[in-house]
Amino acid sequence: VQLQASGGGLVQPGGSLRLSCAASGSIFSINAMGWYRQAPGKQRELVATITSSSSTNYADSVKGRFTISRNNTKNTVYLQMNSLKPEDTAVYYCLGVIWTSSILKNDYWGQGTQVTVSS
Repeated sequence: VQLQASGGGLVQPGGSLRLSCAASGSIFSINAMGWYRQAPGKQRELVATITSSSSTNYADSVKGRFTISRNNTKNTVYLQMNSLKPEDTAVYYCLGVIWTSSILKNDYWGQGTQVTVSS
């Protein structure tokens, strides 16, 4: 199983970016998917998660600005980021809780995509 993240880049404060993360490989089903981020010198932190039934959860710091969604047909999770702030600068990682059979489940991480918010 592989998770491929894309969509990062350099954006000015107040701008927007959309991250995507597609899961591929031997997938039986996918439970929760989510986004985490890690800024230089800081621990990795949760940004947002979404369950298989599309229930969502957000970090307080991004509520009202970020929206997580998923396409179950494409095994893809998205993160729409609006009103970006310099403190959103980080490497963003996607996570998938994936069943590879009816009895085997693991957490899989994407490779990370850099988001830089700067003027």
